[in-house]
Amino acid sequence: MNFLRGVMGGPSAGPQPSGADTIQKLCDRVASSTLLDDRRDAVRALKALSKKYRLEVGIQAMEHLVHVLQTDRSDSEIIGYALDTLYNVISNDLEEEEQDDSEEENSPKQGDDLGSQFTEIFIKQPENVTLLLTLVEEFDFHVRWPGVKLLTSLLKQQGPQVQQIILVSPMGVSRLMDLLADSREVIRNDGVLLLQQLTKSNAAIQKIVAFENAFERLLDIVTEEGNSDGGIVVEDCLLLLQNLLKNNNSNQNFFKEGSYIQRMKPWFEVGDDNCGWSAQKVTNLHLMLQLVRVLVSPTNPPGATTSCQKAMFHCGLLQQLCTILMATGVPADILTETINTVSEVIRGCQMNQDYFASVNAPSNPPRPAIVVLLMSMVNERQPFVLRCAVLYCFQCFLYKNHKGQGEIVSTLLPSTIDATGSSVSAGQLLCGGLFSTDSLSNWCAAVALAHALQENAALKEQLLRVQLATSIGNPPVSLLQQCTNILSQGDKIDRRGSKVQTRVGLLMLLCTWLSNCSIAVTHFLHNPANVPFLTGQIAENLGEEEQLVQGLCALLLGISIYYNDNSLENYRKEKLKQLIEKRIGRENFVEKLGFISKHELYSRAAQKPQPGFSSPEHMMFDHEFTKLVKELEGVISKAIYKSSEEDKKEEEVKKTLEQHDNIVTHYKKVIREQDQELEELKQQVSTLKSQNEQLQVTVTQQVSQIQQHKDQYNLLKVQLGKDTQHHNSHGDTLQVNGIQLEEVSKLREELEDWRNRHEQLQGQLKEKDAVIENLKSLQLETGTEQSSQPSSSGGMEHSAELQKELELLRTQIQLQAAEISKLQAENQKLQAMNTAVDPAVGASGAVASRNSEKEGRLLQELGELQSEVKALSEEKVSLQQQLDSSSSTVAILQDEKSKLQQEVAEAKKEQDDLLVLLADQDQKLSALRSKLKDLGMPVEDEDDIESGDQADEDEDGDEEEQD
Repeated sequence: MNFLRGVMGGPSAGPQPSGADTIQKLCDRVASSTLLDDRRDAVRALKALSKKYRLEVGIQAMEHLVHVLQTDRSDSEIIGYALDTLYNVISNDLEEEEQDDSEEENSPKQGDDLGSQFTEIFIKQPENVTLLLTLVEEFDFHVRWPGVKLLTSLLKQQGPQVQQIILVSPMGVSRLMDLLADSREVIRNDGVLLLQQLTKSNAAIQKIVAFENAFERLLDIVTEEGNSDGGIVVEDCLLLLQNLLKNNNSNQNFFKEGSYIQRMKPWFEVGDDNCGWSAQKVTNLHLMLQLVRVLVSPTNPPGATTSCQKAMFHCGLLQQLCTILMATGVPADILTETINTVSEVIRGCQMNQDYFASVNAPSNPPRPAIVVLLMSMVNERQPFVLRCAVLYCFQCFLYKNHKGQGEIVSTLLPSTIDATGSSVSAGQLLCGGLFSTDSLSNWCAAVALAHALQENAALKEQLLRVQLATSIGNPPVSLLQQCTNILSQGDKIDRRGSKVQTRVGLLMLLCTWLSNCSIAVTHFLHNPANVPFLTGQIAENLGEEEQLVQGLCALLLGISIYYNDNSLENYRKEKLKQLIEKRIGRENFVEKLGFISKHELYSRAAQKPQPGFSSPEHMMFDHEFTKLVKELEGVISKAIYKSSEEDKKEEEVKKTLEQHDNIVTHYKKVIREQDQELEELKQQVSTLKSQNEQLQVTVTQQVSQIQQHKDQYNLLKVQLGKDTQHHNSHGDTLQVNGIQLEEVSKLREELEDWRNRHEQLQGQLKEKDAVIENLKSLQLETGTEQSSQPSSSGGMEHSAELQKELELLRTQIQLQAAEISKLQAENQKLQAMNTAVDPAVGASGAVASRNSEKEGRLLQELGELQSEVKALSEEKVSLQQQLDSSSSTVAILQDEKSKLQQEVAEAKKEQDDLLVLLADQDQKLSALRSKLKDLGMPVEDEDDIESGDQADEDEDGDEEEQD
């Protein structure tokens, strides 16, 4: 214990041991002590010495500390001391905090190397990291918190190696995700920092963390902490979200599908009073805007970006960003980042671009947001970063937006310019910036106007109509002419900034304007000063700064050749090529043209759409213009070396392609019109279907109503009949007699029909009897002959037909019997009605005398009907007997037919056997004849034998006649 007192700083006798000796003795005590208390005190002492003697503790004690973690896990206190000691040895954070300003500059680098070396020693055994993951699962604060800090430090020092060990460890990432659910904020916050280091540049771990519900937990933490008003914990959560989403398409899609974009809207709710924002709020909002940009970055797949843009519009996030954009009192860096964010949210999305065009600034009178932003862009007093952001916003607004391009260009055309001057338009601001004395405004306005013409040949032609009034008393000049005038007088005009920047901007505008527009090329060549100026600029040997201008002049001259339609005789393609050959030289021209793509600023601009310039002097190239250079550089170089014949062939091919394109566009237009007609017809069909359904519903309703009315009418009729029966029995008897007369007439008609049917059936029975007799005679004839197979088959067919007809007769007789039974039932009903009527007739004497003759007739007719029904029933019985007899004869015939078939089969079999025997005998006879011929014996042929036999038979016949 005296030794431990000395280590911990207590009084001790004798000389003080050195730090290395003390650490060695403590390590021995940790390794050899059997008592847990002694080992715990020794580890505590090592922890106290680990900050001052980091190297010695790391070299001598690391192995013993790992052994403690493996063996003493039951004691949380010693585990916590061991983890803290390892953290002090490995981490560089403590050393950075303790360093003074007077220390050497290379000391932090040495500390970084030391921490990296100790980390490498620790993770050389992957089991150590796995053990650490197990300890992090412990709920004890003194174990879990040091374990989290140690694992974070390991990831900082050797990130990829530790990430790989955790990735292959079973449930390694899932264990760490439980830290976000810890109720102790210290562990939860450090768990966020740990996941930050874990997810850096590792897509596999990012996916696992995302699918472990990280988005839900992190967004909950941000909401609990107060969104943008929260502290540094919100910042850490936002950094972790950026790690999970940046350049990870799977996680971005999961974030969108999980409806987490909608939860970002409350982040950007700012009040009217935006003064006094804290530095932490600015940082948080900056990170939130960056997170939105990660989801809609132009480098993402187009489909994913478009779906995120639409989701941001539908949830109101874009509207919220535009509110910040137009708000007052917003810090400059937040305003700049908001402009960049809105730019990428609307880029290439027509729906979002249309909404942005409708946003107005809260001014009096209200002005469009685009106009307000352009005013900031051409204002040289605004910060450079803000002006770049506005230019990027304008470019994104016009990207793949032909409607927006047309609206911008229309503000420059003579018919739409506001003559009163009460409001400033976007076109006026662009022209003002294009011709101002600030070179940066010139460049921004030229690039913005070039984007208004991008991939839109119709607007390039319309822009040729723009006329500018340069000074009072002078005639107006076209915009194209004014651009070339400023370009040629560039050195003479006093400008603020780089003169090269202005010329580069104007040349980029002219190249974009003339490309793929032959009419603009003709207008450009119509000015006789333009071509000499370009050739003079290209031919001069200027400095390195002017080489960029020479390359752009070469590009503009090449565009004038490549897109020349030879409408001007003095500036045909061939003459321009000859001019280049004489004054510049083809090789020199191609070399100057190559200056553009070889420039360093060209390479930077080609990387991403957003203008990212460190200073105004570096603002030279636009991203879309680099695409144009890449497209035209090769074709212009080839066009310079082509002969006139090749040009003619190329023109013919172009004309053919144009004709083909015109045909295709015509058919596309026709197809579009047909599609519209089809849609209209489909709508008409759908409306007619709905109308038809409605009409059917109404018809069914009306039918049901009619049926109800009929039922009601019948009920009323019955009720009325009952009432009249009580009041007037004479009327009832007349009605009953009328009903009887109708029934009797119906019965007479039915009896006539049944008589006709009965006669037809009797005729059919006679025919069947004749057929049966024929069959019997055929049976007798076939009994005496063996070759009676055809007749038997005919008998079979007749019997089958007879049977079918007999079945039909049976069904008809059954139907007749059913009808007869119906007639009998109706007759009984009539008799009952008569019995019911008789008392009423007897009661009324006067009426009975009048109707006695009618009743007698009815009774007589009923008697006749009964007698006819009886006769029909008797005839039915006789017909049934005849059918039974005919069926019995048919059965007998079928039996005899089967016997005949058996006899015929036996006869055929006997014939086949005889034929086989005869064939065998013929073969034997032929064999014997051949043998006799071989022996030399005379043998008669078969024909001779047959003729001899025939002669013998004739002689025998003659002898018999003589006898």
